Amino acid sequence: MPDTPAATPRARVRVPLQFHDGYRVDADLVTFHGLADGQEHVAAVLGDPAAPGAVPLVRLHSECLTGDVFGSARCDCGPQLREAVERIAERGGVLLYLRQEGRGIGLYNKLDAYALQDQGLDTYEANAALGLPEDARDYTAAAQMLRALGITELDLLSNNPDKAEQLRSLGVSVRDRVPTGVFTTAHNVRYLRAKVLQTQHTLPLAELDTLPELTAG
Repeated sequence: MPDTPAATPRARVRVPLQFHDGYRVDADLVTFHGLADGQEHVAAVLGDPAAPGAVPLVRLHSECLTGDVFGSARCDCGPQLREAVERIAERGGVLLYLRQEGRGIGLYNKLDAYALQDQGLDTYEANAALGLPEDARDYTAAAQMLRALGITELDLLSNNPDKAEQLRSLGVSVRDRVPTGVFTTAHNVRYLRAKVLQTQHTLPLAELDTLPELTAG
């Protein structure tokens, strides 16, 4: 990885995971020394990513307190996290849980952006109105984590082309980008449309255009 010091595994602990719908799986949670941004990112190793001849399935999942923990219907983060854990466990791979709340702007700024969205701005316009970048995420630490785990080639579970492009630029071979499911609610349709139109996420825009939305909440 060009000009970036190597990270090393710090600790590895087995943790049984259980989700709200009853799905259960064991994961090895790995922490690291030497991550470029100094954040406490964690890797969840699921299934057998090192099976002979297999290419692991990997998801870079940005922390979302509102969606992952509180079940907010304003985004699709919680359902994506639940889906990713099961799909990765079935195939073998790693979920990187990255401390990048609100596409890197932080929780308070994200909630401020929500308030602007309630006034009619989309998710990217709201960030800009706050003087913040559309997407402040950098995946250098993610590439470090993958290398520390011995992963140099992967299939990426993501609708976001920027994640694959950044990983490739950091020397990680992304063989294929595998789309996630589409998790719509009346509260997140506009958010999902904006991701397609502004940052070319691979979501079915024609299908989203037929769905109703709520303007607030």
